[in-house]
Amino acid sequence: MNRLKAFLRRAAVPALSVVTALLVGAIVIVLTDFEALAKIGSDPARALFWVETVNGKTVISGALGGVVNAYGAMLSGAFGDPGRIITALQTGKERDIATAIRPLTETLVATMPLIFTGLAVAISFRAGMFNIGGGGQLMIGALGATITAIMLAGQVPSPVILIAALTVATLAGGFWGFIPGFLKARTGAHEVITTIMLNYIAALVVFFALRSPTLRAAGSTSPVSKNLSPIVDVPNIINLPNIRLDYGFVVALLMAVAVSWLLFRTTKGFELRASGFNLTAARYAGMSAGGSMMLAMALSGALAGMGGGFMVIGTVGQLTLDLSGSIGFTAIALALLAGLRPSGVVMAALLFGALTNGGKLMGVQSGIPFDLLVFIMALVIMFVAAPGLIRSIWRVKVAKPAPEIAAVTPTGAPTV
Repeated sequence: MNRLKAFLRRAAVPALSVVTALLVGAIVIVLTDFEALAKIGSDPARALFWVETVNGKTVISGALGGVVNAYGAMLSGAFGDPGRIITALQTGKERDIATAIRPLTETLVATMPLIFTGLAVAISFRAGMFNIGGGGQLMIGALGATITAIMLAGQVPSPVILIAALTVATLAGGFWGFIPGFLKARTGAHEVITTIMLNYIAALVVFFALRSPTLRAAGSTSPVSKNLSPIVDVPNIINLPNIRLDYGFVVALLMAVAVSWLLFRTTKGFELRASGFNLTAARYAGMSAGGSMMLAMALSGALAGMGGGFMVIGTVGQLTLDLSGSIGFTAIALALLAGLRPSGVVMAALLFGALTNGGKLMGVQSGIPFDLLVFIMALVIMFVAAPGLIRSIWRVKVAKPAPEIAAVTPTGAPTV
């Protein structure tokens, strides 16, 4: 019961931040529906909210109706239509089932790399390191997986290629994350600057690698790799037509469990958190501050690289220059939204994945631009960064926070 109360207390501000962002987004939708607002003087009811039946279908119109339609389309685009799913399951036809559940599976596909990169950011932040290079580490991991798959093609069985490609992706991402950790520990170079610069270097490394005839797709004028699906592929969780959800999502969930265990159940995790909580006290307790920095950044890069590996040999199937997109920076936002907790990272990644995937259908059905969705995401981040504002808006009482980690004695033993 106490754990449940503690969880609800931690989740209150992030959850209310999302609700507040959606409410502000609704206000923006209403204020920008000029066609409906123009009717307020002549017909206020129809201008604001009106329900009518047209050709046997219920139609909601008006400014507030636009909000209902937009958010309804977002939910449908993110998780599918429950009625359609039930009907498809009753028919038993594979194609109908695949079409009905595709929105949900695509949301989980979009969530998978966010979990990997969100966990990567959470580990580094827990150790007091600001990893802004998740995108670059993901790209280097994807490059390592691509090179491995192409070089081993036809020489060893596909399962061996799969394991080798993911291993190289993890190691490559870990190495790319280790570099800023090493520079910080040995030279004092600020990791924010080095990770940002390494993002650009990673993009150029991938660009020049894709110019090689060995990697580049034959006959392509764009810098993209060969299609890796005929060489190696991550098995799908659901074997239905046009469903891309593979076991990379399951591995992402397992990594969340592993990271949680590492951070909160092991001595090394305690050292990482102690270094991030108070570096001076950790050094006084005999902990290796430099070692913690390098380890945290290497683990962070390894997780991001693993995510890139699963993308390039799984859901995407080939390496492109825009593979990472804005995943690296989105991961920072969702890690902060999650309070740097692995379980929270999974939930926040699912939220951002749903918003991204559902926003596409929202734009198609309601005509609301995708930029509004980006605006809502930005509002979520802003409200999470201002917990005092959320507590004052919703009248949330401030509870006495429990210490995140125990105090550290000079001998290095934790005290309660």
